[in-house]
Amino acid sequence: MGLFSFIKEAGAKIFGSSPAKAATADDLQKELAGHGLPSDVAISVDGDKVKVSGKAMTTEEAEKIILALGNTAGVGQVESDLIVNKEAPAAVFYTVKKGDTLWKIAEEHYGKGQGAKYTEIVKANTPPVKNPDLIQPGWVLRIPPLG
Repeated sequence: MGLFSFIKEAGAKIFGSSPAKAATADDLQKELAGHGLPSDVAISVDGDKVKVSGKAMTTEEAEKIILALGNTAGVGQVESDLIVNKEAPAAVFYTVKKGDTLWKIAEEHYGKGQGAKYTEIVKANTPPVKNPDLIQPGWVLRIPPLG
C-alpha cells in the first residue's frame, strides 16, 4: 500500500514507547488486538519506522491497521505491504491541526454545507475517536469517500 507519515509525538502512549522510539512489535500487536483489528499481521520496528505485512479483508481494515500503528507515540512512518482481499476506493488521510473540528474537516473534504457528514468520519475512525468533541492535533484520520 505504501509509506505513510505520522507525527511521532502525537498519538497513544503505549508501554515502552516514547517520542524517540516506537513500542515493540509485540506491544503494537496488542494495540491492534485492543482495537479489534487482526493481530496476525507481521510487524517489525526499526527506530520510528514500523513495517506491517500480511493480509487484510478490506481496504478499510488495512487503513485502520495503518492508522492504529501510526497513531501511537514514537511512530514516524508506517510502511505497509498489506495485501487486501476486497479492494475499495481508498480513504484520504488527514492530519488534525490545532483549531480543527470534525465539522470543519467534513466541510473541507465533502464540500460546503456538508459538515453534518462528520459522523461518517467518526465511524471511520473509531477508535481512536471516542468523543467527536475531543480530537487531538497530530492525529491522522481516515476521511472515507462518500458512498
